[in-house]
Amino acid sequence: MNIKIIVATHKNYWMPADSIYLPVHVGAEGKTDENGQELDLGYTKDNTGDNISAKNKNYCELTGLYWAWKNLDADYIGLAHYRRHFTLKKRGDKKQRPITRSELENLLTKNDVLLPRKRNYFIETNYSQYVHAHHEIDLTTTREIIAEKYPNYLAAYDASMKRTTGHRFNMFIMKRDKFNAYCEWLFDILFELEKRLDISTYNANDSRVFGFVSERLLDPWIETNGIKYKDIPYVFMENQNWLKKGGDFLRRKLKKK
Repeated sequence: MNIKIIVATHKNYWMPADSIYLPVHVGAEGKTDENGQELDLGYTKDNTGDNISAKNKNYCELTGLYWAWKNLDADYIGLAHYRRHFTLKKRGDKKQRPITRSELENLLTKNDVLLPRKRNYFIETNYSQYVHAHHEIDLTTTREIIAEKYPNYLAAYDASMKRTTGHRFNMFIMKRDKFNAYCEWLFDILFELEKRLDISTYNANDSRVFGFVSERLLDPWIETNGIKYKDIPYVFMENQNWLKKGGDFLRRKLKKK
């Protein structure tokens, strides 16, 4: 199987040695080193070929996804992050590790789409969680665009917003035909959203709006198209401060009330 999982990164970091992984420097356009020279991390850059690298501060890892869609030749294409990978860690494994080619090939003989296990907000819906963290107009404008351009997706979008669980991180592995269809739909919506939203007053985090919104669009696309998929585990390659993350979550929730 010709499988390529791009690993979105903006800095040098440990990368899996397996040939299925392709590290991609996202947001490479305009980046320079301490000598003022074009920054070269030694990875494939997302500002080659047909690209939207210059939009990285607003689109996050999606500039890498767009590059893969337009420039990468593979039968299966996926996206992971430099610190977050799909895994099938087995009993006895002492270290966290990314999924291997042989493990993936076995899964892809039975599944066209692999997704990370869903995230559960428990006390928040997908809609309220976003609104407490970002700007409500991002989602309401997205809904308007879907209603105008893709009305058959609206029911799934509304249902997804009311749930407390969803697939996140823009991580997936898809067979090429489905990958192409998803990217065409996704970027059509996001480019229209970019035209309609005024983000001139957004802070640096909220300015990543198109990356954040896209995380909420995968499930409506999957469900509307009746795509069969399999959830598999993912692993964060560094220790996380869950106390801090929980505190930040509660502060955002109380601030918005």
